[in-house]
Amino acid sequence: MLSLRIKTEVSELERIFAAVDELGSQHNWPGDFVFRINLVIEEVAMNCIKYCHMEGVADFEIRMVPENDVLTIEITDAGRPFNPLTDAPEADTDSGIEDRAVGGLGIHLVRTMTDEMRYRREGDQNHLTLIMHEPS
Repeated sequence: MLSLRIKTEVSELERIFAAVDELGSQHNWPGDFVFRINLVIEEVAMNCIKYCHMEGVADFEIRMVPENDVLTIEITDAGRPFNPLTDAPEADTDSGIEDRAVGGLGIHLVRTMTDEMRYRREGDQNHLTLIMHEPS
């Protein structure tokens, strides 16, 4: 298991990547799986960094639990309520890049790179759970 308390600062991404790489080494995950994990976590972490707290620096937590060939990632923050399953704009994947509206593509990427995505709000906390099956 990996548990990190992260500040809402871009500089924290390197610490996240290093921890994911270390966990990947411990579990002998292939490089492409570790890359996908890092990409998914980077997208969600950047959303926390940019949008969770409008003033100042705050913390959020990332927990990763590898068990029975399934990786469960839970990202928890005390920011404003935001359910990416219903609140994120629908990604426009058909229009040319210059014709697309801003937003939605990152959450679309997370959805396509994970096997399952769940959200719940408990008290003043957002809980985003991502499930990724380890490659055989």
